[in-house]
Amino acid sequence: MDEIDEEILKLLGEDARTPVATLASKLSLARSTVQTRLDRLERQKFIAGYTVRLGEAARAGRIRATALLQIEPMTLPAVLSKLKRLPEVRSAHTASGRFDLVVSLSASTTDALDKALDAIGEVAGVRSSESLIHLSTRIDRRVR
Repeated sequence: MDEIDEEILKLLGEDARTPVATLASKLSLARSTVQTRLDRLERQKFIAGYTVRLGEAARAGRIRATALLQIEPMTLPAVLSKLKRLPEVRSAHTASGRFDLVVSLSASTTDALDKALDAIGEVAGVRSSESLIHLSTRIDRRVR
């Protein structure tokens, strides 16, 4: 991956719907060159797909939280299998340090969030958990 590939990813991170012709114009490259690079980036798994990132208006009314989990040794696959079944779980990341797993959640009500957190706490292999409710987003640079 070179500087041009990084710029393509940056531009798509800002707007995944940017047409190839527009990318080519912004990069001063031929459209076919940009398309070839996009195809390669997809093949090499630098681009996993194109998606919509919801804005604040779409997230209004959603309660977001992070659950920090300590997991019993050797139970991670089983724990992840259970977490995948909870619709409130948006992502899960392994981590170093005091916690083994960082889980992002989103729910429509505090009751739904509370039930999801209870369900997580009941999963066999979850030793302990700590949850943090998101109040407001101050910086959001996610690239999907």
